[in-house]
Amino acid sequence: MARHWRFAPHDRAMIAELSKGLQCSPLLAEVLIARGLTTPEDARSFVTANMNDLIPPEELPGLPAAADHIVQAVRDGRRVTIYGDYDVDGVTSTSILWHCLKLANAQVDYYIPCRLEEGYGLNLDAIRQLHAEDPRRLVVTVDCGICSVAEAQLARELGLELIITDHHTMGETLPDAVALVHPRLPGTDYPFVDLCGAGVAFKLAWGICQRLGDGSKASPKMREFLKSAVGLAAMGTVADVVPLVGENRILVRYGLSTLLDKSTPGLSMLLRVAGLDKNEELSAEDIGFGLAPRINAAGRLGQARLAVELLTTDNRARAAQLADYVDQLNKNRQSVERKIFKQAKEMVEEHPEWESHAALVLASEDWHPGVIGIVANRVAEHFEKPAIMIALSSETGVGQGSGRSYANYDLHSGIAACAEYLIGFGGHRAAAGLRIAADQIDFFREAFAGDAGENHNVTQEDTEIAVDAEIGLEELNHKSVKELEWLGPFGSQHRRPVFCAAHVQLVDPATRMGGGDRHLSLRVRQGQKVYRCIAFGKGDWADEINEVDGPLSICFTAGLNHYRGYESVELTLIDWKPATAPAVRVMS
Repeated sequence: MARHWRFAPHDRAMIAELSKGLQCSPLLAEVLIARGLTTPEDARSFVTANMNDLIPPEELPGLPAAADHIVQAVRDGRRVTIYGDYDVDGVTSTSILWHCLKLANAQVDYYIPCRLEEGYGLNLDAIRQLHAEDPRRLVVTVDCGICSVAEAQLARELGLELIITDHHTMGETLPDAVALVHPRLPGTDYPFVDLCGAGVAFKLAWGICQRLGDGSKASPKMREFLKSAVGLAAMGTVADVVPLVGENRILVRYGLSTLLDKSTPGLSMLLRVAGLDKNEELSAEDIGFGLAPRINAAGRLGQARLAVELLTTDNRARAAQLADYVDQLNKNRQSVERKIFKQAKEMVEEHPEWESHAALVLASEDWHPGVIGIVANRVAEHFEKPAIMIALSSETGVGQGSGRSYANYDLHSGIAACAEYLIGFGGHRAAAGLRIAADQIDFFREAFAGDAGENHNVTQEDTEIAVDAEIGLEELNHKSVKELEWLGPFGSQHRRPVFCAAHVQLVDPATRMGGGDRHLSLRVRQGQKVYRCIAFGKGDWADEINEVDGPLSICFTAGLNHYRGYESVELTLIDWKPATAPAVRVMS
């Protein structure tokens, strides 16, 4: 499907004026204007987001009651069990609250369900187990539980006190718990509703620290903890791909520095195995591609408790051992992922009738349930339609599924419309999980594809690429690209500046690189400027690009590649077209 390039209109006089006012390159000024920041005051205000701009924790719906109850439980000497999720958001949320309560000398432990055996969120057996071990304990969920109506009811019947903190999509009925903490609780109007689980956990820890202090301010020891906890909140925020604006932008902006400056032993070792320990500063991409995959790999392969231990231990030798282990798990995950993706493509090729379906539902007994979510994302991008991957168990006849959206399709709504075929499901608009009996998969496939066909009309806007500026490659140099970092951190809804350049020449044939030849590498020239381009997950483009007889138009982001102490400008290819083809130019 051809993607449209939408160009932001620019006023050359305005660019010159802003460039002069900020004493920055015209390139940065052009990007700022494309983002709606047209004056030096607007630009400086955006960039200098301050921790003081965070909304007070008291305003987060349900937080005051939850914090009061937790502090009272600590003072009463009751055990507090943090019940987390197994992804990065859940692991960092658990670690934040654990560190906070440990500093308060609380009896605190954590429970992370095994992804492979228990699935996502609260489960009835875990509630029974926790009650049997200690009926007086207080259970506090992080990053899960808002849809756990039956589990909360069982806890209530057993007399097990339960507090739920979450950020996921809610059902029509809310669980009956001691307190619910959620930025979107019905009847409330919290100013920023896009916090992830770790953001909610950070706010809860902040509220607890206030109560353990003088009621409004935390003690010096607790303030130092909160400064370091911002780094964990940043990891969860980036990894969960929530919009990197508002409070999320503040948390990530300050968290990136604390990850280096206030690292725990576990974080230090995690930075080492990711090759980031020598960096003078970190980017959101360093979290997304370096730290998060290693934490995620532990959860995906059933070892999430070890990831929490890594982020909470104060033993450097144990931290080094755990970091090496999660690094190896990540390598194993990559290998399994490549194999499943290959099988998924072959499966679609063997069923040509699925090509006409508006969505894909694929299932196999050979697939690992911890990896299918990543593969579903690749399948959705490759076939340009929503995709659900299901790992079937031959023993139980039940499949665990993970889905990813494409072109703004409301995945959660689509799955909900087919709920009659499912054992259970949860998630949000872009990603979701489900459980299904094997004999219901064909029925579900037809129903889900039907819903997507009826309710997902892909428009030009859904697939367009917003281009900040059309430039010549001579405008890119070390100084101008370095300046662009001023706008960071970059992420969901605040992406890196996107540029396009027309009529660039291939210096030599495009090649594949990386494990399984997944990625693309090429060098392009325009005038005297030659730059290396890479494209992650786009190795298939190599043959197509090499077949073009003539120049290319390329759409890309620009960044600095760090290698052995040397920085060089490198382009990340987003899209391309033969320069001889009619340009698809859509103006804002």
